[in-house]
Amino acid sequence: MSNNIQFSLVIPCFNEAGNLTALVERCRVLLASRPNVEVVLVENGSTDDSQAKLYELLESECNDRLRSVKVDVNQGYGHGILFGLQKCKGAVMGWTHADLQADPVDFVNAIPFFASLDTKSNVFVKGERYGRSFLDRLFSRGMTIVEWLILGVKMTEINAQPTVFSRSFYETWQSPPNDFSLDLYVYRQALYEKLKIIRFPVYFGLRLIGEGHNDAFVSKLRYSWKTIQFSLSLRLHLRGLKD
Repeated sequence: MSNNIQFSLVIPCFNEAGNLTALVERCRVLLASRPNVEVVLVENGSTDDSQAKLYELLESECNDRLRSVKVDVNQGYGHGILFGLQKCKGAVMGWTHADLQADPVDFVNAIPFFASLDTKSNVFVKGERYGRSFLDRLFSRGMTIVEWLILGVKMTEINAQPTVFSRSFYETWQSPPNDFSLDLYVYRQALYEKLKIIRFPVYFGLRLIGEGHNDAFVSKLRYSWKTIQFSLSLRLHLRGLKD
């Protein structure tokens, strides 16, 4: 069965024990719709009982297309994704979030963009969220302007999911960040490599349980500041490559 895998979806899970039952069910729906897809759930060094919950949910799983891998100590959102990507089998890979604000089944809608084009390696597909609050949209638009001023390229809805790309593009990454800047880094790399950027609409709902890293206003400010700092360092790095 695993020899037929063409598409791989990574989902990093950090302290998501309350959401895992619903998440695994949605992953099963995704897999039922496509026999050539796998899902890799990354237990990303959680401090709650996520590991035990994942084991319980997947213990009787006979389908090797839905599996989990474990990071012993959390080293960041980006690290969890990168760890999962290393375990993927597909020629096309991607990630989404575990909180179900974005449905893992949305990954299915990204697949045709690769299958219909002659060269899969030239495509970068990303969701574009709707259904968000005014404040969330305001922050996103503000970051679009900030990133354009810093990096000189227009990037909208930077953190929208899923994010999907070819393995050959993934293999070009050099020292990608281990934190939430990974979305920015990969989007910027896709533009730098002149990939065909394709966006499609995805509904962005509320978390089922718990609070996300970026839900509170202060958290949004903190996250935005960290992103700006990474963008400035990335600009310096890119300038160094030109010198």
